[in-house]
Amino acid sequence: MREPPGVGRKLLVVGVSLLALVLCCGLAWWQWQRFSSANGTFQNLGYVLQWPLFGLAPAYMFWRLRKLKLREQAEAEQRGAEPGQAPVPEVQHEYRTAEHSKAAEHSKAVERSSVLEQHGGGDDEDDELAAYNRYLARLNQESR
Repeated sequence: MREPPGVGRKLLVVGVSLLALVLCCGLAWWQWQRFSSANGTFQNLGYVLQWPLFGLAPAYMFWRLRKLKLREQAEAEQRGAEPGQAPVPEVQHEYRTAEHSKAAEHSKAVERSSVLEQHGGGDDEDDELAAYNRYLARLNQESR
């Protein structure tokens, strides 16, 4: 008799998850024994609590991947597309041109200067600050 498709994969997933859980619980038991010994530390106790969580991680990962795959299939059915097909973006992205970037930089500079004037940083800034700003502007130009 032939098995339905995906049964082997499901058994593999369950097997890997159970193996990880058993191994990690064994490591937790080992850390508990170390904690209980004369030279055990609280670090060992921390590992006692962590190892079972590490053992559950593969099962959670497989569960989460399956849940996301089912959600993707449901959304694909709503759109009328095939489940493996890449989704078509609903929003068109705006591509920036060099002129658009220059205009954006200019508007930021104008806004910055108006803020400086409002807060008294326009004409009466001290010489040290002005020198520093010139230095930063020169560095900015050199990096382009």
